[in-house]
Amino acid sequence: MVRGLLGKIAARSLSVAGKWRQQQLRRLNIHEYQGAELMSKYGINVPKGVAVSSVDDIKKAIQDAFPHDKEILAGGRGLGTFQNGLKGGVHIVKTEEVEELSGKMLGQILVTKQTGPQGKVVSKVYLCEKLSLVNEMYFAITLDRTTAGPIIIACRKGGTSIEDLAEKFPDMIVKVPIDVFKGITDADAAKVVDGLSLKAADRSEAIEQVKQLFKLFIESDCTLLEVNPIAETSDNRLVAADAKLNFDDNAAFRQKDIFALRDATQEDPREVAAAKADLNYIGLDGEIGCMVNGAGLAMATMDIIKLHGGTPANFLDVGGNASEGQVVEAFKILTADEKVKAILVNIFGGIMKCDVIASGIVNAAKEVSLQVPVVVRLEGTNVEQGKRILKESGMTLIAAEDLDDAAEKAVRASAR
Repeated sequence: MVRGLLGKIAARSLSVAGKWRQQQLRRLNIHEYQGAELMSKYGINVPKGVAVSSVDDIKKAIQDAFPHDKEILAGGRGLGTFQNGLKGGVHIVKTEEVEELSGKMLGQILVTKQTGPQGKVVSKVYLCEKLSLVNEMYFAITLDRTTAGPIIIACRKGGTSIEDLAEKFPDMIVKVPIDVFKGITDADAAKVVDGLSLKAADRSEAIEQVKQLFKLFIESDCTLLEVNPIAETSDNRLVAADAKLNFDDNAAFRQKDIFALRDATQEDPREVAAAKADLNYIGLDGEIGCMVNGAGLAMATMDIIKLHGGTPANFLDVGGNASEGQVVEAFKILTADEKVKAILVNIFGGIMKCDVIASGIVNAAKEVSLQVPVVVRLEGTNVEQGKRILKESGMTLIAAEDLDDAAEKAVRASAR
């Protein structure tokens, strides 16, 4: 029993740890039509297309018969379902059908395996020319921890989930690590192209397309460039028929034009608010909000909540040197989540002082009018001052002596 429970806790820790690592490498995720426009600037072959956000825009854009693809920041769109019953977020239609079908997509919520059950609102429809494809493949460039540099991944089959392809046809996957200091060579690009097993496109031109894709990846500070499918057309061209690009937020200062494309409406508003306050936040599905200082302490806090039968609603790390204002912002984010039934504050003061946290809690209570019970465990630097501030505030708080006591009280409070 204990072994099984600890195994579940360890699995949860690994899952949240992975999300946290991704959060540390904060990434900008842009829409497909934006990625296609960026690719075209690098001489990469992409379908002709235009993004529209209203029926009037659609009427103006229709000159040919377009397949169209709704625009949300998520994958699996072709297999997605709209909450209004419409099946699929990618359709090939006749020109006279575009306006009606697009109208059924705009403003609607599309649910895919990547959006979660809540889905995402479709704010734009991407109208594209219909290409005559004779072969669909997979292409991606990402960062590889093993080689500490970029790696190109290619597969001669594409247009569907690469995870499924890798499981069923592992021998079809080609991986080409690129020396970050030398950059991509003709030999590297040729290895990728040969792995794609082209049927129609010119090999030399395809090699140049691969090199341009890598140039885009490097010069734009991408963390991921994925094209699924990268395809051959009946007129013997290699075309990026898809465009998924992520960018490292640490490079925002030198990629201002790209980061101006950010669509915050498609991101978790809590994570957007946390990023603005320079807080590390990951939303989860539980009922106990967690505010801690330090990633390790956050993991331990979530695990012990789980051990006592509760579930964490988030991972919120205020860091080692948060200001009183950041603590206030942290409470605003926690209380904005309707699923949160209790808040557990677990602070071990080192550089982060307990009196600063306490002052932040008091000010937050005044600003947001706390409606849920708050369990507080403070330890470390200026702990007595912190406890005194909380006691003299007149607030109704649940004090805890240690982490185990805090988690038990938080779980009990959330169940009331």
